[in-house]
Amino acid sequence: MPHLDLMRPDHAYFFGFAQTDGNHYAGVGQKGRLSIELSRRDEGVLHAFTDLFDVRSRVSYRERTTNFGPHHSATWTACDLGFRRELVELGLPTGRKSATVAPPAGPFSRRDYLRGLIDGDGSVGFTRTGLPFIGFVTASQPLAEFFCDQVLSVVGAHRTANRNTRDSVYNLLVAGEPAAPLADWLYPDGCLALERKREAAALVGTWTRPPGMRARPVAGRRRWTAQEDADVFTGSVREAARRLGRSEQSVSLRRWRLRRAADAGQSGDPAVLSG
Repeated sequence: MPHLDLMRPDHAYFFGFAQTDGNHYAGVGQKGRLSIELSRRDEGVLHAFTDLFDVRSRVSYRERTTNFGPHHSATWTACDLGFRRELVELGLPTGRKSATVAPPAGPFSRRDYLRGLIDGDGSVGFTRTGLPFIGFVTASQPLAEFFCDQVLSVVGAHRTANRNTRDSVYNLLVAGEPAAPLADWLYPDGCLALERKREAAALVGTWTRPPGMRARPVAGRRRWTAQEDADVFTGSVREAARRLGRSEQSVSLRRWRLRRAADAGQSGDPAVLSG
């Protein structure tokens, strides 16, 4: 019987977290282990992992001195062979994986999987100038492209996956207004997540542009008609953009705004749609 169902939000989150922050070691013969080591302040999520699966696992602790001073960590470890074989089949290989991991080939909960990636190798917070942001750093091109695709689909913001020249990794960032709805979507109430990033996301999600901060210019922008709104969800983003004579970014953003307005209407909150 499979141990992981990636359509389950908590399992999808775990898998994204394990792909980014896990160490899958293949020992001699059938021996091996999957381990995830975090700072003691984040150990809560490791205990949650122990309760997720019907396999033997444990959380251990250690203290060591680094160049930055004393470090106290907690490590979740699972050695079950069947469990680890399943992880490999889903896309978590043994050994070095940072540049080769990719989103699962089968169906999975995309929001929760992406939150696992962000909690493992991302960041949520505010810049020194007070702008909210969500960032993700990866050496994997498939993961970088997945992040960009989800950002476009959810908040209509285009991001391009380009490696930096210094260390050949992708440093992806969503900052400013798109970061707020993205944080809201990524960290819903009751989700499995690192508590400190959940708290940061709650603050990012409530951000609004301060008075006096310049908004993007909208002069000359083609306004959406009721007929276009009725047709914007038909087909893929690319198909709708071609049919309506608009950019894919414009179609994605309009879809997001219409969904958000519908959600606000169901909850009794006012929703404003700009043309």
